[in-house]
Amino acid sequence: MNHLKTNHSCSSRCLAVRMTLAALAVLALASIPVARSEDNRAPDLPSPLCDRLQVQPGNKVAFHVYALGVQIYRWDGTSWGFVAPAARLFADAEYHGEVGTHYAGPTWESHSRGKVIASRLEGCTPDPTAIPWLLLQRVSTEGPGIFHRVTYIQRVNTTGGLAPTDPGPSIGAEVEVPYAAEYYFYRATD
Repeated sequence: MNHLKTNHSCSSRCLAVRMTLAALAVLALASIPVARSEDNRAPDLPSPLCDRLQVQPGNKVAFHVYALGVQIYRWDGTSWGFVAPAARLFADAEYHGEVGTHYAGPTWESHSRGKVIASRLEGCTPDPTAIPWLLLQRVSTEGPGIFHRVTYIQRVNTTGGLAPTDPGPSIGAEVEVPYAAEYYFYRATD
């Protein structure tokens, strides 16, 4: 009889431990930052100025992220030429929950190593003190995760990032200009 009580007691304890571990696992998964996928609304675009940034029908916002970083420029002796962006991507507007990076290509790469490379299709400049808003189309994707099957990307709500207006100190000099933006990633609805 004692043997049965011990097994019953162990079964109850084991079940309690398993349930506690399962609850902790759910909490841990919930705390991992993810790109904002619960809001599938496209951004508001100033019309008619940015009408060309509309994504082709048959594509839907899959998620969007908030970028905080720099635009890198190089002085060639007569003007500043764009080199590349360097930004961190976040799940919310307060820059919490880093989900990836943005760099030359242009490339967006998630912390799970999935990435998308795109090319510029269109641009508009609703704020002359900031870099343009853009519509980009996927060139390639790689790996699993948030960038899998991305078709289009919009860069909107930009601040800063413009090339300097003063000449550079020497040929080849580089400067990093702070910028912020939102990136909306689309997938085909098929």
